[in-house]
Amino acid sequence: MWLPRALSEKSAMAKDKSASATSGAKAVKTAADSKKNGKKQAKKNDAQLLIRINGEERDEFLSLCDELDTSAAREVRRFIRSFIRKHQETDV
Repeated sequence: MWLPRALSEKSAMAKDKSASATSGAKAVKTAADSKKNGKKQAKKNDAQLLIRINGEERDEFLSLCDELDTSAAREVRRFIRSFIRKHQETDV
């Protein structure tokens, strides 16, 4: 069926809006479903740790992280978790 261009564009825009609204609802539903299914959700990283280190060590660390295809933050978090586990085991 032939429609004037303005009407066909409005129709297409309306379809896009309804599709995005539907996909947004699915995302919310999926998150709620994971809670119901007992799946473990990742803890939110909501705190910061500010440290001062030697600039050369920092640059070398960042360079190594880049070479290993990881991030500095990921490696620091990994170290902290490992450190906590190690010391919790010895304190018991």
